[in-house]
Amino acid sequence: MTGKSHLLIGIGTAIAEAGMTVRCTTTSALVNELAEADAGRRLSSVIARCSKVDLLCPEEFGYLDLDRKGAKLLFRILTEREERKATAVATNSPFTEWDKIFGDPRLCAAIADRITFRCALIQTGTESYRFQTTQEALFPASK
Repeated sequence: MTGKSHLLIGIGTAIAEAGMTVRCTTTSALVNELAEADAGRRLSSVIARCSKVDLLCPEEFGYLDLDRKGAKLLFRILTEREERKATAVATNSPFTEWDKIFGDPRLCAAIADRITFRCALIQTGTESYRFQTTQEALFPASK
């Protein structure tokens, strides 16, 4: 919306060009994959596979509320990767709204703790590039 996806793609491309592995996915797709693996008794292997990726990029973090199970599964991935592999998250949601996304304030605090420990926060602003481009195309400025 404000360049977050473009930034993640650029970072991911640079990491891949350096010979490391990158996985970009939406947060909801990642949580769904974990839930399906859990139901199929394959959760450990999926967590192990996600833990080997050098850079995990869950996009659209916080767009959809997670149920308690989904939030716990996401927490497991973040905990497994903590201090071993990099995770780059793209979100429009401020930290003050995360407790609504995860439903449990303690779990929310633990997830925020995992994501923000030794991190670099990059704020891209609030103006949507896509919306601005559409507005300019539909309503060109008078000269």
